[in-house]
This record gives sequence, C-alpha cells and structure tokens, in this order.
Amino acid sequence: MKPYLTALRAITLREALRFVHQRERFVAALVRPLVWLLVFAAGFRAALGLSIIPPYQTYITYETYIIPGLCGMILLFNGMQSSLSLVYDRETGSMRLLLTAPLPRGWLLFCKLLGSTLISVLQVYTFLIIAHLFGIEATPLGYLAALPALLISGLMLGTLGLALSSFIKQLENFAGVMNFVIFPMFFLSSALYPLWKMAESSSTLRDICAVNPFTHAVELIRFALYLQFNLGALLWTLLATCVFMALALWGYDPARGLTNRKG
Repeated sequence: MKPYLTALRAITLREALRFVHQRERFVAALVRPLVWLLVFAAGFRAALGLSIIPPYQTYITYETYIIPGLCGMILLFNGMQSSLSLVYDRETGSMRLLLTAPLPRGWLLFCKLLGSTLISVLQVYTFLIIAHLFGIEATPLGYLAALPALLISGLMLGTLGLALSSFIKQLENFAGVMNFVIFPMFFLSSALYPLWKMAESSSTLRDICAVNPFTHAVELIRFALYLQFNLGALLWTLLATCVFMALALWGYDPARGLTNRKG
C-alpha cells in the first residue's frame, strides 16, 4: 500500500499548493454564493413563499432555503475549475507524466479528485461560517453531519468535471463546455426553489430537475444539515458518481483517450 499512499499524499499536496498559490480562486468561490445570498435572496424573499417542507419543521426564510444550494454551487464550480487544470496539465505534458506512473490509472485519477474535493469542502465551510455571521445557521451537529454529504457530493461533481476533461482537447473549448454544463445543472435543480414550485409552472421542467444529479446532491446536503438522512438522494448521487467515473476512466484510457492525442 505504500506506493498508493505516497501517490495520494503527493497529488493531494500538489492540489493544496496550487490552491494556496491561487488565492483569487478562493475569493471567487465565495463571491458567487455570497452575491446570491445577500443580493438575490433579498429580492426573492417577498416573491417566493415557502411552505413547510422536509427537512424543515417550520416556515423558513428564502436565505435559509438556498444555503444548501449555494454549498452545492461551490462544489460544482470548484469541480469544474479543477478539471480545467487537468486540461492545462495535459497541454503542458505534466498530466501525461502523471498517468504513466506504475499505478492503476483509476487510483491516480481518484487521488486528483480527492484533493480537489477536500479543497471544495474547505471552501464550503468557510462560506457556512460567513452565513452564520449573517444569522443563517443550522445546528452545531448539523455542520458535522453535513461533512459526509459534502464529500460525496463533491466527489460526484468532481467526477463529472473529470469525465468532461477527458474528452476535451483544448483549453479554450473547456470554458464553453463548463458554461453549457454548470448553468443548466444549477438552475434546473432544487438549489434555488423547491420542486413543487417548479411543478406549478411546468411538470416537464420539474421532471428534469428531479433526475438532475445536482438536485440530489443539494438535497443530500440539505437533509444532512438538519440531521436527517435522505436515502434516495444518497443512492442517486452515488449512482451518478459511478457513471461519471466510468466515463472518465474510458476517456483517459490510453487506447482511445489521452495518450493517443497529439498536440
């Protein structure tokens, strides 16, 4: 196991050092959800009434409702940005060197994925601390219970970015694909409004939101923050993680993926 642990430590440390040297990435990850929390939520509060829905036991403010969705936003954007670095590493040749290490390709990709996910979780907890200062809080145990949900959700969204990066040849193309994936996933989910609200306007859109893996990642975090377990959200998130990881492994297969590409 020593070579595996050495690779895990080295790749995770590399991700941490890259994050430390890119402080603007940390700030940008917090600015987006804070703008939604402090600006957009204030305008939507009066327009969007929320009834008592699980896991909440009473009426809640709109700011309270969107906190899990904004946590998911951080995980989603950071997962995509981490995958953007993979495309850059491939263009510079460092990714090719990494994947030629005498270890299973799946383990090397998992190490990269785990490192970026841990950074994402750190950013989420920083955001939750700031939200707490503005009076939007969960129970103390809820923050602890949310950790597994954040890790699982972060891994799922990270594998999505990993799968996308395996099929994109140039750095310039990845930015467009990111926008094509990120915004539909975010807006067609329960991050900003519950599914029953979506059903009032369109049952088709509600069904799309219901099968969106991001919706289930958000609901997994939402229930965990209030010390409740959502089995359906967990299973759907794990299934999506397995599918995306399989696509990433297929895309990075040397027979058809990274090592056959030139330039």
